[in-house]
Amino acid sequence: MGLELITIIVLLAMFIVGSIISVNMGILGIVAAFVIGTYVSGLSVEDIYAAFPIDMFILLAGVTYLFAIALNNGTLDLIISGGLRLVRGNVGLLPWVMFALSALLAAVGASSVAIGPILFPIALRLAFQHNINPILMGTLISTGMYAGAFSPLNIFGLVVNGIMESEAISHSPVMLFINTFIFYVLISAVVFFAFGGLRLLKNSTNAQMAAAATVDGSAVSVKEPEENGVLWYQIATLFGIGFLITMALVFEMNMGFGAFMVGLVLALMAPKKQGEIIKQMPWPVMIMVTGIMTYVGVMEQVGTMDYMTELIASVGNPVLASLMASYVGGVISAFASTTGFLAAVIPLSAPILQDPSMSSIGVVSALAVAASVVDISPFSTNGALILANVQGVNERLFFRKLLIIAGLFIALGPGLAWLLFVLIGTPW
Repeated sequence: MGLELITIIVLLAMFIVGSIISVNMGILGIVAAFVIGTYVSGLSVEDIYAAFPIDMFILLAGVTYLFAIALNNGTLDLIISGGLRLVRGNVGLLPWVMFALSALLAAVGASSVAIGPILFPIALRLAFQHNINPILMGTLISTGMYAGAFSPLNIFGLVVNGIMESEAISHSPVMLFINTFIFYVLISAVVFFAFGGLRLLKNSTNAQMAAAATVDGSAVSVKEPEENGVLWYQIATLFGIGFLITMALVFEMNMGFGAFMVGLVLALMAPKKQGEIIKQMPWPVMIMVTGIMTYVGVMEQVGTMDYMTELIASVGNPVLASLMASYVGGVISAFASTTGFLAAVIPLSAPILQDPSMSSIGVVSALAVAASVVDISPFSTNGALILANVQGVNERLFFRKLLIIAGLFIALGPGLAWLLFVLIGTPW
């Protein structure tokens, strides 16, 4: 048995053990990374350290720290009540507002690394206060993000179109954007109806009721700024969040470090209010996500991801090869970089894309969807941010639910994209 297969079997075993017994799966991942990396594959401890996703840890820790401050001082509640007034109290429209906002930001060029940390904390607080399924809210932000991510202005669209051009393969940036946008709208509609969207549309509330929600039978009210000091601190927090958004979207500041910077300024402004902030951060979730990603990093170092990608080249039938490429993309992207996979798989798929019997834009659209639709996985950035910001749920049970949903996306998403764009083909 090859080392690549051993690492895959160990990964599956970790999921099984972590689901059956009450142990943090991130600790399993860290231990497995050390044992497999050093004693089986011969990596050094420095290599294991290099596999730790420090960028993900800084992102999760920084964003959750800042929004723990915003939650603690009532600023998030003010933002949420304002959002409800915009939709005239119709809770059922909130997931679609978040979908449209994330799609618009992505389409004009905002990075998913910037969009997710901004929207997930606010949206999942909304979901908690108004009894919206957090899977529904989180998924529609993720699908909205990728509905706009393959525009000619976004990094995903730029990567795909740039590789297609460098490989001298016929392509259309506009058609790629249209195909992926339509697919994600359809997927979002299915998710909306599957997770209680119709119930939400029926349960409309007026603008006066928008400031409060009923959760588990008890009213949760927005904090009122009874003192000028509280109001002043909330205004400063809003300014800090706005500053972070501007710096991230316009000047491409690192979101994690930027959030720590803004959070530190707010902490220094009101040091007596900071006692419980660190305790409110989701440390078990951060350990779980970064631990598993450390093991996945070891898998990449020993060649497991390359092994899976090279399987594509061994298939002779171009239609079947495109289906296999889509599923390999879905599996790998659930644990690794979507952009990195697209940059690797499109050149490897050049023989398929250049086949005159195949639609190059159809194949590349299927690959683009397959590599991005699975980012709801708790081991991708979007899924990790959902886990870190969800409220009012049992973390282990919610992790399992999110993992099941991610599994369904992996099982069905690439196949549906392949069916629509490659096998059937679009009429435009």
